[in-house]
Amino acid sequence: MVSVVERLAGGIPGLWESALSPTVLAQIDSVAEPRWSPDGQWLSFLRTHNGEGRIVVVPAAGGPELAVSGDPQAQAGGSYNGGYYTWAPDSQSIAYAARDGKLWIVPIMGGPARRLLESEGRQAAPTWSPDGSTIAYVASTPEWSAIAVAPVDGSAWPRRVSGPADFVLDPAWSPDSRRLAWLEWDVPNMPWDASRIVVADLRTGERSIVAGAENESTSQPRFSPDGKFLAFLSDRLGWLNLWLADGDGQRARPLLNETFEHGPPSWGPGARTYVWSPDSHEIAFLRNDDGNWRLYRIDVASGAIHAVADDDGIRAAVSWSSRDQLAYIQSSPQSPPQVKVVDLETGKDRVVAYTGIGALVRMDLAPAEAFTWTARDGTALYGHLYRPRQAADRPFPLLVLLHGGPTSQAGVGWNSQIQYFVQRGWVVFVPEYRGSTGYGRAYAQALHENWGVYDVTDTVDGIDALHESGLIDPKRVAAMGGSAGGYTTLMLLALAGDRFAAGVDLYGVADLWELNEVTHRFEAHYNHSLIGPLPESFRRYDERSPVKLADRIKAPLLVLQGDADPVVPKSQSDTLVEAIRRHGGTVEYHVYAGEGHGWSRTETTKDALEHIDRFLVNWVLLRS
Repeated sequence: MVSVVERLAGGIPGLWESALSPTVLAQIDSVAEPRWSPDGQWLSFLRTHNGEGRIVVVPAAGGPELAVSGDPQAQAGGSYNGGYYTWAPDSQSIAYAARDGKLWIVPIMGGPARRLLESEGRQAAPTWSPDGSTIAYVASTPEWSAIAVAPVDGSAWPRRVSGPADFVLDPAWSPDSRRLAWLEWDVPNMPWDASRIVVADLRTGERSIVAGAENESTSQPRFSPDGKFLAFLSDRLGWLNLWLADGDGQRARPLLNETFEHGPPSWGPGARTYVWSPDSHEIAFLRNDDGNWRLYRIDVASGAIHAVADDDGIRAAVSWSSRDQLAYIQSSPQSPPQVKVVDLETGKDRVVAYTGIGALVRMDLAPAEAFTWTARDGTALYGHLYRPRQAADRPFPLLVLLHGGPTSQAGVGWNSQIQYFVQRGWVVFVPEYRGSTGYGRAYAQALHENWGVYDVTDTVDGIDALHESGLIDPKRVAAMGGSAGGYTTLMLLALAGDRFAAGVDLYGVADLWELNEVTHRFEAHYNHSLIGPLPESFRRYDERSPVKLADRIKAPLLVLQGDADPVVPKSQSDTLVEAIRRHGGTVEYHVYAGEGHGWSRTETTKDALEHIDRFLVNWVLLRS
């Protein structure tokens, strides 16, 4: 017999008995930044479980994981984090960013960790000089950030080497330990709006700009092992592509000029979407193909390109060993992230570390289906669909899942929420509305002063296209998103509320005025580009603040928020919920103690998914 909920979900027999469990999904770990030791004997990476991070190493030939960070704990993986650790040139030690905000050095084969230095600010993104004497890192406070260098033996106070830039990221050493390169930018720009690659000579103190202009985004500077070249990414020609300069930073020119992106926006330190070969003859790089990050090699001299791993899915954090092996993180809609290694001589690959558990192995999970539609102004738009494999006796309910950022991309990697709701009978639509990255600079910059406009209308146009196809039931549509995706969810309910049966806002932006005052330093000027400069654009801050539109939010709303969120503080959700209730709206509100911008604990992940499921069943499926 088919139950009421099964029938309302589309009449898919047996679907509920096979659904993924929130408990199973909450237990998935995260992994980040696989790095080979300089001697090629070890592969290291950061594993995060239940909000706790640890640096682990495994033998290059295979073997069990050995945790090397313990006291203090390593910084956990998460939003805005990265550049977690660096190897010593002799492969005997690792310097890592700890939870206390300081850098610590620990021998990999046993022994206590020691603090590198006591200097001011939080310390992150360490990188060890090739001569072994010095560590460069990013130091930051709520007022400033800088590239600094400190002697490993503690014989001198650290010194700043960067200039007066507002933000800096990703220091990188030249092989002779004489030069440092890094990324920098000034407010009100974000790094994907306008940023610079800078090279400094540590002997003379001279600094020079390699690339970067008012309408150019740059990232990921990295010297070739022989010192002849400095590679980096630039979107000067319209797409974020690989560029080369000479080792001294002169003669910047594109290595590739193609309509694919080779890196993501710089939301934090440590991105590695390309890597030099040990002999400096090749670069392994990732190419973003409609949200799939495919792995290739390019010969620097000839420009010849060869595929390494070009199947669907997301790859990140590429590292090339002295033994001609590539390590990277890989995930797909049907597989949680894992650390993989490919032997470039044989082409054979192997999994070094899993993050999922056995219950996922034989699940028949949904693949991503590319979906394109046309905006009301004629612009071509992109996204992906995920649908139940079984047939239904009527159109499916639709869950619109909106990515954060908004200068970001959902892509086609692992997403627990997508698979959970597809298994429960929903079609999931993930729009990459204008402002999303991966489709060139013009597409991403189209959201400039248009946040709350194009993200809303592009999504509604996508829903209309799906309705016209007959796939979805227009009376059973829900929107859900976190952070900037939460903001778009709220704006959809306010401006196109007749299209939605319910919405789920996860720590979303509600008051643009307050956000300017209370968010963290990194995004304190973000609204300048997304909404417009003040005071000229003051009317937009009212017109596009969901809290000012609370009287128009009539669809039932679930709000989930962490009380320790430094990006979108709890006050945003408090004010929104109070305003909706004051105007007679229906809102359910849950606050998670100790959680920040996103969930870190397994119990929170489980509880949030259960709350969302019950809410959507109650307000969408049972009331349709």
